[in-house]
Amino acid sequence: MSKDDYFVLVYRILTYLYYCLKEGIAPDMEYLTFNTKYFPICESYWEYIIENMFSDGYISGVAVAKGLNRGVGKIKITDINITPKGIEYLTDNSNMQKAKDFLKSIKEIVPFI
Repeated sequence: MSKDDYFVLVYRILTYLYYCLKEGIAPDMEYLTFNTKYFPICESYWEYIIENMFSDGYISGVAVAKGLNRGVGKIKITDINITPKGIEYLTDNSNMQKAKDFLKSIKEIVPFI
């Protein structure tokens, strides 16, 4: 696994959103944005991840407008949250456990929490 592996990024996003839910705070979109220290990935990869997390039912508060740019959607985040299905995926999925173990080994699950 690497820092930009799909499951590692999904794990980080879900972990952060679950933390925000439990603490009663709004997610900081500066943390959840592409091409940053925490998510050093391109926009299309970020959109792919967010779109699939939304369509799989792991997050809410996202609108996806399909564009003409090779199927890449334009993502609009209004009030992003983790869903109960996202919490279950985060805690019970074997790929999430592998991502957790990888991030624990480099101490980077959610750096500022």
